[in-house]
Amino acid sequence: MALRGPQVWLWRWRRNPLKRRADRIETWVVLGVWTLTVLVGVLTGAAVSRWAEDELARERVEWRPLVGRLAERAPGTPADGRAASRADQVWARATWTAADGSAHSGQLRVPAGSPAGTPVTVWTDREGHQVTRPFTPAQARLRAGLLGAAAGLAAAAVPLVGGRTLRDRLERRRLDQWDTDWSRFGPMWGRTTG
Repeated sequence: MALRGPQVWLWRWRRNPLKRRADRIETWVVLGVWTLTVLVGVLTGAAVSRWAEDELARERVEWRPLVGRLAERAPGTPADGRAASRADQVWARATWTAADGSAHSGQLRVPAGSPAGTPVTVWTDREGHQVTRPFTPAQARLRAGLLGAAAGLAAAAVPLVGGRTLRDRLERRRLDQWDTDWSRFGPMWGRTTG
């Protein structure tokens, strides 16, 4: 286990006669990278979250339920007297007429064993194409928040990786400088004066 002294806060900003120019540059790079990482992450996350919530709200306004009819008997056997659960539902073909009068058909999840002609709810967009049921406002907020968080983290990774790359280059440059200094002064250690 390594012996460590007390933690010194803001050690990069303290005056030190041994601090080199590269150390001062690295201090500003670290500050700039962290500031940029936080700003980019927060701003991107907020923008994506707002965009996603607006899109989902637009879907709630534009998507409409229509009554369609099953075109065929749904496969399977009907639930015996109890309410059909999601596990008891199967895919079956349904037909419906859009607001503009055009006929459409598609696959829907319906209770197993439903007879042909059973009325079903079909969610459609403006053109009458089948879509999923829109998210509720609470679901939309959660989804938008998750999308915003993911986008914010992904965007924050860019300056973080860029800063790490820059710090690695500074470190290599500092080690090269050490090698140069060592090759100049190292041989002098073997000499004795006297």
